[in-house]
Amino acid sequence: MPTLNWIGKDKVINHHQDVPYRVLEHTYGFTAEKGEQNEPTQSGNKIIHGDNLEALKSLLPEYEGKVKCIYIDPPYNTGNESWVYNDNVNHPKIKKWLGEVVGKDGEDLTRHDKWLCMMYPRLQLLHKLLADDGAIFISIDDNEQANLKLMCDEIFGVRNFINNIIWQKKYSPQNDARYLSDMHDFILCYTKSKDKWQRNLLPRTIAQNKRYKNLDNDKRGNWKSSDLSVKTYNSNTDYPITTPSGRIVNPPSGYCWRVNEDKFQEMVLENRIWFGKEGNNVPSIKRFLDDVQQGTVPVTLWFREEVGDNQEAKKVLKELNDIGSFPFDTPKPPRLIERVLQIASDKDSVILDSFAGSGTTAHAVLNLNKQDGGNRKFILVEMEDYANDVTAERVKRVTKGFGNGAKAIEGTGGAFDYYELGLPLFDADHNLNEQVGIEKIREYIWFSETRTSYNSEIEFKDYELGVKDDTVYYFIYEKNKLTTLDFDALELIKTKGENYVIYADNCLLPKDFMAKNSIIFKKIPRDITKF
Repeated sequence: MPTLNWIGKDKVINHHQDVPYRVLEHTYGFTAEKGEQNEPTQSGNKIIHGDNLEALKSLLPEYEGKVKCIYIDPPYNTGNESWVYNDNVNHPKIKKWLGEVVGKDGEDLTRHDKWLCMMYPRLQLLHKLLADDGAIFISIDDNEQANLKLMCDEIFGVRNFINNIIWQKKYSPQNDARYLSDMHDFILCYTKSKDKWQRNLLPRTIAQNKRYKNLDNDKRGNWKSSDLSVKTYNSNTDYPITTPSGRIVNPPSGYCWRVNEDKFQEMVLENRIWFGKEGNNVPSIKRFLDDVQQGTVPVTLWFREEVGDNQEAKKVLKELNDIGSFPFDTPKPPRLIERVLQIASDKDSVILDSFAGSGTTAHAVLNLNKQDGGNRKFILVEMEDYANDVTAERVKRVTKGFGNGAKAIEGTGGAFDYYELGLPLFDADHNLNEQVGIEKIREYIWFSETRTSYNSEIEFKDYELGVKDDTVYYFIYEKNKLTTLDFDALELIKTKGENYVIYADNCLLPKDFMAKNSIIFKKIPRDITKF
C-alpha cells in the first residue's frame, strides 16, 4: 500500500499517546426552557472550549469506542488562512513549526507538512473514539484532499474507506477565476470497521414517489416500469416474446432478457409485465411503490438543491441575528450535516465534531431530533475564543427559536453543558495531580485499566472501583495520608472475583500470598515527599 511521508511525521506519529489527560471543568448548563444554570443538565450534549487535541484525549475515559458518527471540517490549508496549532510536540523543529502561523505557499514551503503534523494525532484520537460500527466524515478541498486520503488510509485502514463524496458548495461560478471556477468540495468517509458498519437509507422524497403511477388500475397500487433487458448477455435468456397484440419482439442487439422464459410467463400471469396501453410495446417490468425499499441508497454526488451550499449556510447565520458576523470562510449548511447524520447515525447516537466552528453540527443534530423524535447527543470542541459567544450562542438560539416575523424559526428544544479544559491529571513529574479531585482520578484509573468509561453513579464504598471481566479493582487512596495494602486492608475487599487489582501507596503482603490469591498491587503515582 502506498504510504505518505512528510517532514516531521516520525515526531508526531505517536504524539497522541503523550498528550496529557485534562479534566473537563463544567462552566454552566443550558436548557431551552430555563436558560443558563449552574448545575449540569445531564443532557449528554457537550460544548468544550479548548485545544481539540487535548479535548479529544480527555473524552477517552467516557467515550472511547462509543461515538457513532464523527463529522469534522478542519482547516483546508488554502494558504489564505492563519491557523495556529502549537501541540507541544517534544522536538525543537516541530515546536517551531506548529507554533508559527502557517502562511502562503510562496512564504511557507512547509505548510503541507505542518498541516499533516497537526491532523495526524487528532485523527489517531478520533479513531479511538469512533465506535466499531461508526463512521467519520471529513470535509476538505483540493489543497489537502489527496494527502488526507493517504493519511486516513494509514490510520483507519484502506479497506475501511467508504467513498469520496462530492458536494456542490456554490451556485454561481466565479467569472474572475484564474483557471477553473471550483464548484465543489469533498467529504471523505471512513468506517472503524466496514464489516460492522451499516449505512442507513435516505428518506424517499415526494418527487421520487410521484414517478410511480397506476396506468392500468392495478389493485396493488402505483408502479413504474423498468427495463426487462440487460446488457450482460446470456444465451439462456435470449428468446422471442409475443406481445398481446401479436407483435414479436427480441432483446436489442448484444442484450438479453433479465429473466428466463419460464419466469417471464410467470410474471405475465401475475400482471407484473407491462406491454403498453395498446399491448404492443416492448415488455417492461412493473415495479410497485409498496415493494420498493423504505428509502433510497445514498449516492456520492450531493447537489446544493438537496443539502444546501455555502450561501445557504451564510444566510442561516444571518438569520441567527448576525451571529455569523464572525468571518467563517466556508460555513456548512445544516442540511449538509443532516444528510451525514441520516446516513450514519441512529436516533440515540453520539455525534462528535472537534472542529466545531459556528456550531452547525449541533444545529443539525437538534433539527434531526425534532424531525424524527430522536435523542442523538452532540459533542462539540472549539479552540477559538468565540466558542461561547458564537458556537454556544448559536446552539442556544436554535433550541429557543430565532428570527422575527414571517422568518421566525421555531425552537428545537434541548439542552447542553459548556466546559473548559481544566488541569492535567498528571503533573510534570508524572505524579497524580491531586488538585483535580478524587472523582476524576478514580475515573482515569478505571479507564486506564479497563478501557471502559467509569460509571460515576455507582456508590463508591470501601475504595472499590468496580468489576470488569471477573477482575475486581480497588483504589485505596487518601489525599492527606499514605495508604498501605496489608492484611488489615484486605478486610476492605468485600467483592469476590477471580483476580484483584489493588492500588495503594505501599504493599506489605508477601509475594507468594499475592500470587496464590491472584492479587496484583499497583503503586499510586504521587509525590510522597510532602507526607
